[in-house]
Amino acid sequence: MAEAARKMSPEGAGETAKGQTIEEKQYLVRFNADTKSHLHVLDPEICMTKCPDKICTIFCPADVYKWEEVRMHVGYEGCHECGSCRIGCPYQNIKWEYPKGGHGIVFRLG
Repeated sequence: MAEAARKMSPEGAGETAKGQTIEEKQYLVRFNADTKSHLHVLDPEICMTKCPDKICTIFCPADVYKWEEVRMHVGYEGCHECGSCRIGCPYQNIKWEYPKGGHGIVFRLG
């Protein structure tokens, strides 16, 4: 019985396929960035005075938000359009909109 089961199982069954890193997966997408950002920090003062953890620099999977000494830099060109910043900011200080038609993320494999 075990011999019959072995003959029927697909080749490589039970082996683990090598997973891809986030960086490898990000290579499968392309971005067509607009000249204007679709992400906006509404009040920079809130980032500076009320948000010591700068949580948006942590929860964004595309690493779009970077704290630079006294201001938040938003690299919108690499945004994955997941909307996590829309709900993740504890002060609701980030305005997220869909990019204009024809702009934004383009998936090569999906």
